[in-house]
Amino acid sequence: MDVSLVLIVVMAVLFACGVYAMLERSLTRVLIGFLLLGNATNLLLLIVMGQPGVAPFFGAAASSEGMSDPLPQALTLTAIVITFGISAFLLALIYRSWQLGQADTVEDDAEDLALRARGVAAEDAMDDETELVTDDTVTDFVGLATAPITVLGSRDFAGIRDDAPTDRPTARREEPPRRIRPPGSGDDA
Repeated sequence: MDVSLVLIVVMAVLFACGVYAMLERSLTRVLIGFLLLGNATNLLLLIVMGQPGVAPFFGAAASSEGMSDPLPQALTLTAIVITFGISAFLLALIYRSWQLGQADTVEDDAEDLALRARGVAAEDAMDDETELVTDDTVTDFVGLATAPITVLGSRDFAGIRDDAPTDRPTARREEPPRRIRPPGSGDDA
């Protein structure tokens, strides 16, 4: 496998310039950097593909060594489509930013600047604050009359069978399950 050193150098330069351009505050430079990264990725996949060969159709080559690998070609097409989609999204962001503020630069928020201006002492003071925990919990449902859920047990109504599984181990009753018959079935005994 013979890889051209020129392709590797061009790919490395494109990656470096793309990352540098994406670190700027201007959205146009971010778009240009992303396009450079997309092209560098396509070159990387071209380098990984190896030696060119015959198209991988059935019977097109005498042996499998003479065929080119279709996977890097499919990955390159996918990379082109992803680069196009994200570029269109970035262009829409740039256009909207230009409409709203007549500039395509990203400025700091007032909250971000306030957080940056806050000192280490203020951060430590916030970490040292503790919550006061008391036994007097304030809820909306104070008494049983205002509680939204009423739990019924076998002691509340005689007809309720309270054999639902619980987390606590209890002694099991060896009682056969009862069949519930609808009222008026004729056998009320």
